[in-house]
Amino acid sequence: MRRAVFILIGLILAAPAVAVEPNEILKDPALEARARDISRELRCLVCQNQSIDDSNADLARDLRVIVRERLSAGDTDEQVFKYVVSRYGDFVLLRPPVKSSTLVLWGAPVGLLVLGIIGLAIWYRRREPPEKEDSLTEEERARLDALLKAEDGK
Repeated sequence: MRRAVFILIGLILAAPAVAVEPNEILKDPALEARARDISRELRCLVCQNQSIDDSNADLARDLRVIVRERLSAGDTDEQVFKYVVSRYGDFVLLRPPVKSSTLVLWGAPVGLLVLGIIGLAIWYRRREPPEKEDSLTEEERARLDALLKAEDGK
């Protein structure tokens, strides 16, 4: 049983590595390592929450091939990023740069958090305090007083 769990965990962890097909892998290990590093930083435009290194989509495969072609042609990592961004925009980057066109991407989570805190504060202040009910009627209060006096008299 324990062995089966370890095998299953190994298969799950190895699943993203299956995305890069054997015919895509470069013969030069240094170039391949650079290609894998770049591929982990580029977003799959089909999956949107995966890097092209992890995605099996056709477009991700095409982007992996483009990255490897550019590296084989002698481009630097920065030149490869610029080339891909020029074709697909900043959205292709898993970590887009902070600039005026991406400010909403970076500011939205903080803005939503602040709005949520303000909303909770307003709700908390506007809510009505619970009414304090006098749980005893006059008749019950008189009976309680009589019992307490009788107890003190003993």
